[in-house]
Amino acid sequence: MSVVSAAHGVLGPLLGKLADLLAGKFGRVRGVRKDILSLQAELTSMHAALQEYTMLEDPGVQVKAWISLLRELAYDTEDCIDKFIRHLGKHGRRGGFKEIFRDTTRFLRTLDSRCGIADQIEELKARIKHVKELKDSYKLSETSCTKTEHAAVDPRLCALFAEEAHLVGVKGPRDDLVKWMLTEETNSSTKDRKVLSIVGFGGLGKTTLANEVYRKIERHFDCQAFVSVSQKPVIKKIIKDLIYKVPCPDEFRKDIEIWDEATSIAKLRELLKDKRYLVIVDDIWSTQAWSNIKCAFPDNNCSSRIITTTRIIDVARSCCPGSDDRVYEMAALSDLHSKRLFLKRIFGSEDHCPDMLKESSNEILKKCGGLPLAIVSISSLLANRPAVKEEWEKIRRSIGSALENNQSLEGMSKILLLSYNDLPPNLKTCLLYLSVFPEDYVIDRKRLVRRWIAEGFISEERGQSRQEVAERYFYELVNKSMVQLVDVGYDGKARACRVHDMMLELIISKSNEDNFIVVVGGGQTTLGNRQGFIRRLSIQHIDHEIAHLLAQKDLSHVRSLTVTSSACIKHLPSLGKFEALRVLDFEGCSGLEEYDMKSIGKLLQLKYLNFRDTGISKLPSGIVMLRDLETLDFGYTGVKELPTGFVQLTKLQHVIAGSRTTIPNRIGNMRNLQEISGFSITQSPADAVEDLGNLPGLEEIDVDLDGGESDEFRRHEEMLLSSLCKLGSCKLRFLQITRHCGGSLEFLESWTQPPVSLQVLYMYSSNYYFTKLPKWIAPALTSLSFLEINLAELTEEGLVTLGELPALLRLDLWFKKRPDDRVTVRGFPSLRQFTLYSNYVSPYVTFVKGSMPKLKNLDFLINVSVAKTYGFYLGIEHLTCLQQATARLDNRGVTPSERKAAEAAVRAEAVAHPNHPTITICCTEKENEETGGEKKESREDVDTDEN
Repeated sequence: MSVVSAAHGVLGPLLGKLADLLAGKFGRVRGVRKDILSLQAELTSMHAALQEYTMLEDPGVQVKAWISLLRELAYDTEDCIDKFIRHLGKHGRRGGFKEIFRDTTRFLRTLDSRCGIADQIEELKARIKHVKELKDSYKLSETSCTKTEHAAVDPRLCALFAEEAHLVGVKGPRDDLVKWMLTEETNSSTKDRKVLSIVGFGGLGKTTLANEVYRKIERHFDCQAFVSVSQKPVIKKIIKDLIYKVPCPDEFRKDIEIWDEATSIAKLRELLKDKRYLVIVDDIWSTQAWSNIKCAFPDNNCSSRIITTTRIIDVARSCCPGSDDRVYEMAALSDLHSKRLFLKRIFGSEDHCPDMLKESSNEILKKCGGLPLAIVSISSLLANRPAVKEEWEKIRRSIGSALENNQSLEGMSKILLLSYNDLPPNLKTCLLYLSVFPEDYVIDRKRLVRRWIAEGFISEERGQSRQEVAERYFYELVNKSMVQLVDVGYDGKARACRVHDMMLELIISKSNEDNFIVVVGGGQTTLGNRQGFIRRLSIQHIDHEIAHLLAQKDLSHVRSLTVTSSACIKHLPSLGKFEALRVLDFEGCSGLEEYDMKSIGKLLQLKYLNFRDTGISKLPSGIVMLRDLETLDFGYTGVKELPTGFVQLTKLQHVIAGSRTTIPNRIGNMRNLQEISGFSITQSPADAVEDLGNLPGLEEIDVDLDGGESDEFRRHEEMLLSSLCKLGSCKLRFLQITRHCGGSLEFLESWTQPPVSLQVLYMYSSNYYFTKLPKWIAPALTSLSFLEINLAELTEEGLVTLGELPALLRLDLWFKKRPDDRVTVRGFPSLRQFTLYSNYVSPYVTFVKGSMPKLKNLDFLINVSVAKTYGFYLGIEHLTCLQQATARLDNRGVTPSERKAAEAAVRAEAVAHPNHPTITICCTEKENEETGGEKKESREDVDTDEN
């Protein structure tokens, strides 16, 4: 039924646009107002019918045909309206309101002779009449339907999906493979590299099993990495991704952007030559891909291990040519494990299934055939349905015989389709939109929700902003098991998501069928015999042939253009042909300097523009014409200055700059700005820095300063502080200030009234430590959830003050001087993650009963020479929710027996803890390191979005 959602995705925004026209100056012109009212009335009626059809479980052919006609009509109507507004926008805007109104009226009355829009409106009226008559002649209003209730969000998903969907049925195979992988721990005579290849079709849990094995053995290796390959691998990119994941000096990666494939492989080999490494190479589709990738992994006689996953047996065998290698064929879940996963997902316990549903559940599980993804999808659907036999029998009958004959890709798609059809139309639209991204693509959450907004899929709801609604939609898709979370943070929120291969196959098929998105170059569709206008275009590969086909197409109706391939990008048709674009996304594409973007200024409807990680050094000057632009992202580029006239883009809300970009003068005119990131304070005019305080809507600021003690540097510090003080009564949520070259952050101690809305505070200078905790931080910042700060001295008083912050979830505390005695930790009622570190000294901290009751992750230093005085007691048992801890022992000045006693004491406390947390022990002296841990030299990135 995706045809309904595709139509819903354009009708909703269209009706909103008509309402805006009526409320604006166009609604005051008699003839125009009449036409708009007529369009609005007819389309509102059809939209109501469309919403009724969204409840159909099995729409007939005539319903689908009518909805397709309505969808294309809605697209063309919105295009016509936008063209109308564009032509009016080109008309003069000078004079007062009366002059503008008089000129606009005169212009509208002669519009048909100027651009033929009146003729197009008449044609649309005729088409609307025809579509309405077809609905009546088909008697669609009499179509009987069985309706499904759209269920509420299942609050148990986060815990159950992470714990059960990944672990049910995995323990046995995992332990077997772990034992095999670590065989050489007891047989040191053999140190050859081993390869484990896990093979099975999509949805069986190959990657889950590989990750579980990885997690169990990773501490035995010097370095670890995970990389995904996919069907059309770019070997150079894969190797570079691995290089970024292996610890090495920054100088090693110098000029990595210009390395070719051979150089990248040679560099990775050099990096790994003396290391015992553990690597997962996920989702390999061809023997050739593996042949290219394996060249980068030296067989260095260090007992290294590689885990590969694939759906193809021949590929698995090619990965494991040696007698010491192993091919592991994934099996479906047993009946017992299938039942456990299924019932726990629905009822929270496998023992709580009502007797009347046992027969139905057994039949459903039989049809799922032990496929974890199918089981999770169906149980997710049933978890939000009434627990009555009639509902379960309806689901059982719908599954049909999809999995009875064989566990094929087609059967898997049918299983997934059940959960897909249960989505409300708005979520179907948002899910279909994910098909613009290639297979195995990690989709950044903020990028996705901003694109949804730019496309017009999101409207404000019951006091929630569009951003908040879009975020809610994202997590509802997670709740429905439609997308998988990636990189979940300390606050339980995800940085990104990924679409399972089977689900992606389904939504690409639906998007193509309903002319929602056209994917080219991704092995999914072709342009040669395509009918109708292209509405959204995703180019995942472009060559001369594809470029030639595109050149022959009418691209004037394309609303979004996503290019994820750098090959032959210069052959992409001119941007001037994409006049209806709302979204233009080049993220990750190199070679844009070869592409002519002079006509970008013609894209007057553009709302979202993404040049992130493209390597450009200059923004096209034409972007200053994009007056409707809301998001501009050119992060990780070399852009240092913005085009003249940039501040005229007054609708901009999010500007993510490159590195050390200059803030433009008169930025205070851009009153809608909510986020600025990547700008240099010291490289910008001081007046521009001060003007930041005139942006009342700012919610996120991420800026940096150069080091220096000159008067000019101090003036910039004063201007930044002045701006921050002006924003004290605003809704600033995120503040990240980075000082380079050892500069000071002392000026921030004078900040007296920070906004109480502040949630994330990241203050970093490699060489500056606050003499004491600034008074404006605690206890004033009651909403603060993340804090990273350098303090000159770790004191119990400072920890007590920080421990009073009620909302603090994560604390990264760096210090330079420690007290001579132990420090006792108290308070911190909400803290989940605590990092305590120093590059100079080590403290001895203990935790009292009631402290940090929600802490899950702990990373801290232990001064063994002080700890021995107290019998090495830490108080870990008081951290009742602890799951993972890293203890970094400072063994300087202690005997080997004292070092061993300290390690034994830490392990004993962990073993005695009811949660049995995972404990990792590292030492500051390299010869004493147990797990390869060294002193921390870099800090984690922090998600800049707390929504």
